[in-house]
Amino acid sequence: MSAPSTPLSIGTHVAVGDAAPRLRRPPGKIALRIAFALLIVIFVVGMLFPFYWIIITSLRSPSALNRGTRSVLPGAHLTLGAYRTDLLMTSVTGINFGRALLNSVGIGLCVVAVTVILTTMAGYALSRTRIRGKKSILGFVLIAGFFPPLAMVGPLFLSYERIHLLDSYPSLIITYMVYTLPLATWFLANFFSQIPHQLEEAALVDGATRLQALRKIILPVAAPGIFTVAILSFILSWNDFAFSVSFINTPNMFTAPLALMGLGQSQYQVFYNRIDAAVVMITLPVALLVIFAQRRIVSGLTAGALK
Repeated sequence: MSAPSTPLSIGTHVAVGDAAPRLRRPPGKIALRIAFALLIVIFVVGMLFPFYWIIITSLRSPSALNRGTRSVLPGAHLTLGAYRTDLLMTSVTGINFGRALLNSVGIGLCVVAVTVILTTMAGYALSRTRIRGKKSILGFVLIAGFFPPLAMVGPLFLSYERIHLLDSYPSLIITYMVYTLPLATWFLANFFSQIPHQLEEAALVDGATRLQALRKIILPVAAPGIFTVAILSFILSWNDFAFSVSFINTPNMFTAPLALMGLGQSQYQVFYNRIDAAVVMITLPVALLVIFAQRRIVSGLTAGALK
């Protein structure tokens, strides 16, 4: 005998396939999200507005600037004349900004090459050899990298004067390496220590030498860290002003930041569009380099944080 069916109560509706009711967010949380988004927008606009103003000023003609143009909008009469003048012409103070850019590029590449080669070998040696006081050595190296730059100008100036290195590119390259080598060595030593020893042990068992294992096995694995060191070293040498103004006197040997001092000035007028055009040309390469290489930089800085 079958069990009696349970009767449905009057007014009961069984909805088949109806969507589950959506959870409504409280109005307070929505207002908080909107306020946070507005705050981020204001912060970003405030950070980018000075650079935007420099760009539009560099694109304006000297006559427009003499009329006292203060409009935030770019306007219709924009020109690249300031950029052409900076790159192709020499200022009244004897400064050729195009040559100064090439000087900065050459010095930066030399600093990067020497820093990467020396710190790669030093960092690998410190991470793989068993020596007493290794932590103390790394601590001393790190402290040396944070020594105030201006405190080194006087001793370095006297030293370069005695060995006749003033007003020369080697004086800048050596000075920049005083700061790039300690930090890069400390960074790569910690980076190499996170790479398993079994990788090179397997290569040594297969008949490779220590240098071959370093070149063919370890360096490809450590590429993010080495790339990070190269980028940071180039940025440090590219943006320097204090050392270049202390050791370089000849206008043809000026670096790009140093060339800004006398660029765009004449006896009766200051050409702000030329100065701002030079600022854009100095800032843009570093900004593009960081934007396109940010993933490698972040991976290099965070590698080894998790085992």
